[in-house]
Amino acid sequence: MSDDRKTIRLRGVRQNNLKNLDLDLPLGKLIAVTGLSGSGKSSLVFETLHAEGQRRYVETFSPYTRQFLELLDRPKVDSIENIPPSIAIEQTNTVRNSRSTIGTMTELCDFFKVWFASAAELFDPATGEKIEDDNPAGIWKKLSAAQANHDVLLAFAVTKPDGLEWNEILQNLQKQGYTRALASGVLQRLESVSVETLDREAPLFIIQDRLALRPRNRARFLEAAETALHYGRGEMMAFSHEGVEVGRFCRGLKSPVTQQRFRAPSPALFSFNSPLGACPRCRGFGRIIEIDYRLAIPDQSLTIREGAIKPWLGEVYGESQKDLIRAARKRKLPLD
Repeated sequence: MSDDRKTIRLRGVRQNNLKNLDLDLPLGKLIAVTGLSGSGKSSLVFETLHAEGQRRYVETFSPYTRQFLELLDRPKVDSIENIPPSIAIEQTNTVRNSRSTIGTMTELCDFFKVWFASAAELFDPATGEKIEDDNPAGIWKKLSAAQANHDVLLAFAVTKPDGLEWNEILQNLQKQGYTRALASGVLQRLESVSVETLDREAPLFIIQDRLALRPRNRARFLEAAETALHYGRGEMMAFSHEGVEVGRFCRGLKSPVTQQRFRAPSPALFSFNSPLGACPRCRGFGRIIEIDYRLAIPDQSLTIREGAIKPWLGEVYGESQKDLIRAARKRKLPLD
């Protein structure tokens, strides 16, 4: 008897022409069900195993969601144990074309691309570091894990646009209620910031809030982080009380090093039948029509007259070489 935890246990299966069948199926194995027509293959696989696995999975959803999903009938069986959710691939005659694969004809690609879009993770090509789409709740979770009970400064960067001077920018920030900033790594009051220093070392980090990472400050943190992301154009930084950067966060998928933005994962991005996911070279066909010059000119020491171009040596294209030689002689071009 197999380990119960790694086995689907069916007892007393009476679906259609199955008569009190007991069966153990190992999980994680490829199993083929064969037999004569009418022996009960479909009754076992589709109307018993798949029906029960799909039924139990759908029942985990809310009543509102279940009304939009097809629920198969409960199979006639005494008990089924350890059955996971299942996917049934229909036996249909599909139209084949040059893009057809096993995945498209069995519709497995439709499931895979939705799965990949949900489980995909992005890593920065420049650094290899993971890039995430940050939001205030996620930022709170990250900082709380790394800087629990410590004071942090939430800030956003301000750069000088063309046509404005730093004095004007600082005055506008003070009118909005901001009082402190990090300039050259030093925490200063806005009125004390040296404009000459800013001209040499931009950007200026405006302190949105200073608080301790304790549970009671969570609501205040979320509000401050949302404001910092807004005024920082989707970016915000966290500093320690000494002005040391402890976190850099970005709304959207953006490399903090190269500033390159990336598309959010979607099912089309993982489909070779979509312009978004298709290979730019083969355009999703999986093959490229091109000339292999190693085969076309196997001996590069030969001249055209001596038969350097192999495709021209056959019966079909042999005349092409003769025509080329005649044209070259007429224009007095070298052939050797």
